[in-house]
Amino acid sequence: MSQIMIKDALQQRELMTSGHLACPGCGGALAMRMVLKELGERTIVTMPACCWSVIAGPYPTASVQVPVYHTAFETGAAVASGIRAALDMRGDTDTTVMVWAGDGGTFDIGLQALSGAAERNENILYVCYDNEAYMNTGIQRSSATPWGAWTTTTPVAQPQANPKKDIMAIMAAHRIPYAATATPAYPTDLVAKVRRAKSVRGTRFLHILAPCPPGWKYADERSMELARLAVRARIFPMLEVEDGQHWRFTMDHPGDPVEPYVRAQGRFRHLDDAQIALVQERVDARWTELLGRVMN
Repeated sequence: MSQIMIKDALQQRELMTSGHLACPGCGGALAMRMVLKELGERTIVTMPACCWSVIAGPYPTASVQVPVYHTAFETGAAVASGIRAALDMRGDTDTTVMVWAGDGGTFDIGLQALSGAAERNENILYVCYDNEAYMNTGIQRSSATPWGAWTTTTPVAQPQANPKKDIMAIMAAHRIPYAATATPAYPTDLVAKVRRAKSVRGTRFLHILAPCPPGWKYADERSMELARLAVRARIFPMLEVEDGQHWRFTMDHPGDPVEPYVRAQGRFRHLDDAQIALVQERVDARWTELLGRVMN
């Protein structure tokens, strides 16, 4: 997609208003704004419990200017599947049905509904904005929380002991038509992937890294800087997967050291040099694994 086309997409009518209830510097709020700009008014959002359940604000003064269905934590993909079926019975094939869920409602509590929808290849777009913990309820760990991170349920004395769940590999195993990673720090890449997902029929999955100042413990204005550091250090690679088999990178990843990214966040403040070296080792191993998938 050309830079001019992306600029046009980002200048379209706003479908997210000012006055929303997100924290300053919220990566999830910026991601929603960009995604809605590309999807347009013919969009219905299913939103399981998450930060965005609050950010959107109450009807009739909600900040999102498309229909939003707030659902139970575990039912995002199931409700979206029902909405899609109802629209199809009415002959409406133009409206995009999107699930907008956090990592808790995707990696953990909502995984069963997401897996079921993906196995049936429901014609929905599922977007996970990943801030790597249950932020809305007080920063508890999720299976998206990185190894070594502090949360209220993984305190400094016992930090997160398990690696982050590989949600992209899980979705690829379902052989869905399209899955991709993105971040609002790279808007051209993000909008291009939303446009691609919108054009595909079947289950589509977008995994968006959404930095969280209060949860990650950094200054509000550094959100996009940290997202870029995550990509450059290969902690959060930018990629696409088609039909579960064809993996490709969509950006260059220089392989910068992970230390600046880790040191910039209070949730990792307790890690010593040896532990940061272990983070680097795990990132390098994961990158080698991804290279094998891309080459195949």
